[in-house]
Amino acid sequence: MTNLLLDTHVFLWWVSDAPDLSAAARLAVRDPETKCLLSLASCWEIAIKQSLGKLRLPAPPDRFIPEQMAVNRFQALDIEFRHVARVAELPFHHRDPFDRLLIAQALEGDLALVSSDSAFDAYGVKRLW
Repeated sequence: MTNLLLDTHVFLWWVSDAPDLSAAARLAVRDPETKCLLSLASCWEIAIKQSLGKLRLPAPPDRFIPEQMAVNRFQALDIEFRHVARVAELPFHHRDPFDRLLIAQALEGDLALVSSDSAFDAYGVKRLW
């Protein structure tokens, strides 16, 4: 079984069936042998963007995110102290705090990160796009 960590935009593109999602990413997420994880950091990012008016969701985040996770068989990835500690060790190739936490989680969990963001490559993360 392959374990994938979805970047925030990948989750949003998947649930909205956006054409922006690459064919490889779409195929991997759709595969029943794949375990897809959504970090609580992404849930936090979605909630912030929605509250700032930068993101429109069809329902409040506290309903929308869990519903979409259940429908799509995605599992939540908790933020653990080891993830936070790993962030402190990362060089500043990437400045976004949410993305830095996703990088740390991917490295700590040996997870492939599904993202269109090539800046992740500087960290040696296995990136699927």
